[in-house]
Amino acid sequence: MSSGLRRVWARITSLLPGRDDLRDVRLDPRRDLLAGLTVAIVALPLALGFGVSSGLGAQAGLATAVVAGALAAVFGGSNLQVSGPTGAMTVVLVPIVGVYGPAGVLTVGLMAGVMLVALAALRAGKYMRYVPAPVVEGFTLGIACVIGLQQIPHALGVPKPEGDRVLVVTWRAVEAFVQSPNWTAVGLAVAVAALMLVGARWRPAVPFSIVAVIAATVVAQLAHLDAAEPIGDLPSGLPAPTLSFLDPGALGSLLAPAVAVAALAALESLLSASVADGMTVGQRHDPDRELFGQGLANIAAPLFGGVPATGAIARTAVNVRTGATSRLAALTHAAVLAVIVFAAAPLVSRIPLAALAGVLLATAIRMVEVGSLRAMARATRSDALILVLTAVATLALDLVYAVIIGLVVAGALALRAVAKQARLDQVPLDRGDHSAEEHALLAEHIVAYRIDGPLFFAGAHRFLLELTEVADVRVVILRMSRVSTMDATGALVLKDAVEKLTRRGILVLASGVRPGQRQVLGSVGALDLLQPDGRAYATTPEAIRAARDHLELTGILSARTDAVPCRAAPRAAQRSDLHEEPT
Repeated sequence: MSSGLRRVWARITSLLPGRDDLRDVRLDPRRDLLAGLTVAIVALPLALGFGVSSGLGAQAGLATAVVAGALAAVFGGSNLQVSGPTGAMTVVLVPIVGVYGPAGVLTVGLMAGVMLVALAALRAGKYMRYVPAPVVEGFTLGIACVIGLQQIPHALGVPKPEGDRVLVVTWRAVEAFVQSPNWTAVGLAVAVAALMLVGARWRPAVPFSIVAVIAATVVAQLAHLDAAEPIGDLPSGLPAPTLSFLDPGALGSLLAPAVAVAALAALESLLSASVADGMTVGQRHDPDRELFGQGLANIAAPLFGGVPATGAIARTAVNVRTGATSRLAALTHAAVLAVIVFAAAPLVSRIPLAALAGVLLATAIRMVEVGSLRAMARATRSDALILVLTAVATLALDLVYAVIIGLVVAGALALRAVAKQARLDQVPLDRGDHSAEEHALLAEHIVAYRIDGPLFFAGAHRFLLELTEVADVRVVILRMSRVSTMDATGALVLKDAVEKLTRRGILVLASGVRPGQRQVLGSVGALDLLQPDGRAYATTPEAIRAARDHLELTGILSARTDAVPCRAAPRAAQRSDLHEEPT
């Protein structure tokens, strides 16, 4: 086997389950089985609710929880991650259903799965860590608002109005409720949400979501509440694998939605895995394996009528809190849901839609971490601005645009902050071996500036204005050892400034130019301008001696007659400057 094939094979095997995963499963299977059962109880109403909210029905949510949950548990990069349908993904899917129908959602899920596998092969997982915290908090807040608004029609007991803008749909639902109130649905939704929120504070370990849903279903059946519309018939078992997707000719128009779904799946899954790591000691997820597992899960789920899946932060947190130690817990969660699908479909079909709306309303409220939002808003004005912009864009536009806007604004503000760190400070000349009189003469004709910080496109033009405003002197020395970074724009601006000074008859010399800076300056033709005599000056005293030689040569200063050679400054001064400006 050639070296290239060996590398490809090694990359593939690194993404597959290994012996360590099997060893972890054997550590404490009893705790993992109990944790998986608990997560399944919590996940059941969420899977049903998100399936209904997506527009493909409750059976789609269950199929996703079972198929995607099992595959992501086996092939994912986290021992504790629980995957399935999520509210964030529902927000993205609703417009796709409105335009392309259920077949479009299945096709988008399949395309997104392939993209996730490709991202895993390209080792893209590590780049997700660069998403700023205000962007994450902002779109989490926006998602919570969208999820809550999406439940308004079912909570009010009115048919879901047409439209793909959540604010418009919500307003139309309220208008329909005013014309024909359904207080039964409102009562069930409010009761379920209140029981979940109060119960979570009273007994956090008890799965009050399933308790509330069962209670609402029993009340609706016993009281014969006709106004409480149920989920409807569910198939007993998972549907057979199907290939009923959109025509290949429509794939081009679905590319943008598929990219959005893949980006969201990657971001939310890796965020959820990171949360799980933070809640435990000694657990660390593999981001590339996590992308690979989510990719396989999203390729398989549409074949069984499921919607795109991601790692679910709430279910993952429950999994960790109940003592899960390995992938067996998430796999058990999927198996329990599969048993429910096969054995209890008739009972599940009687759950009122208003009860599921109450579950998701409570979930949306619990997604909002007031403490984190308050801390982020108080951190800096930039963080607060990014958070608010991302949240508003999520609510008014969609999640993908919101994240893009958040990243662009965060990047622009970060560049602005970094650019402000660049300074151009005039520094006094080192006396060296010069007498007081000579030093005064030199100071009249030579000025030294120290450049601190980055010299790149964001702040380079401000530097140009400052440098070209130098007073009427004969020589300018630029001390560049403290330039932290330089790009082509910075080098071009520096070249432009030197050319303007040269046209005024001012000689410009540079000291302490680093190798990396030398390459950038040379590429744009600025290095020759900074070394007119072809010499590179490692320290400022060397540049000062060269400047004095130039002034003597042009007759501005008289030749030195002291005993100390011009080219030999005292060692103490050299050591001091070298210590300040390392090469």
